[in-house]
Amino acid sequence: MTKQKTWTAKTADLKSDWFVVDATDQVLGRLASCVAKVLRGKHKPTFTPHLNTGDHVIVINAAKVKVTGTKTETKEYTRYTGYPGGLRKRSLGRAQELDPTFPVTNAVRGMLQRNTLGADMLTRLRVYAGADHGHQAQKPRPITFDSKGDINVG
Repeated sequence: MTKQKTWTAKTADLKSDWFVVDATDQVLGRLASCVAKVLRGKHKPTFTPHLNTGDHVIVINAAKVKVTGTKTETKEYTRYTGYPGGLRKRSLGRAQELDPTFPVTNAVRGMLQRNTLGADMLTRLRVYAGADHGHQAQKPRPITFDSKGDINVG
């Protein structure tokens, strides 16, 4: 009887690539879940849950992301200042006016782990409101996502 050992990635084996995603006319939640999958590294055969095996992701045209239904008016982001009566609410439409990158970043953050590993994964995300980004030197490859959430590098 042979013993099989579970393979796990070592930090020396990790290599991260750069990808660029165009958010034009993409649904916010579907885009965020696919980007979170790439940031986490679940698209790689070397995925290891306790290591940051993910890649760098650049999201362009975040201002052109769309939402379904009436979420622009009804979805609210809340925060609390810590003072009595300090509950602040902002609709999705207002949040997009003030900072077009906030809804995408917030949606991806909500789909990552809530620990230091998730915070480390979030540092590999770059979101830009327009089509310009300053990461041409990293030679990012464009990726698209199909209806199942599978990644198409092309």
